[in-house]
Amino acid sequence: MEIYCPKCEWEPPAGARWSCSCGHSWNTFDTQGQCPECGKVWRETQCLDCKKWSPHHDWYHDYPPIDLEEITEEQTVEEGA
Repeated sequence: MEIYCPKCEWEPPAGARWSCSCGHSWNTFDTQGQCPECGKVWRETQCLDCKKWSPHHDWYHDYPPIDLEEITEEQTVEEGA
């Protein structure tokens, strides 16, 4: 699987870090856009090179489609259980 910005094709190195609104910093592609600290699912990811935002799932190339709505619904059910 290849991961790169759908706008400029920048490939994030393993050491790249994004920050969540909770203040946690991590490589968003290690968790498919979900903050490991607070559990927030980031639907969009900003490129650290071109600074443009794209749907997180658009960064994954040669990867099966992700149903983000289903993932979010599953999280809601698990949190409410």
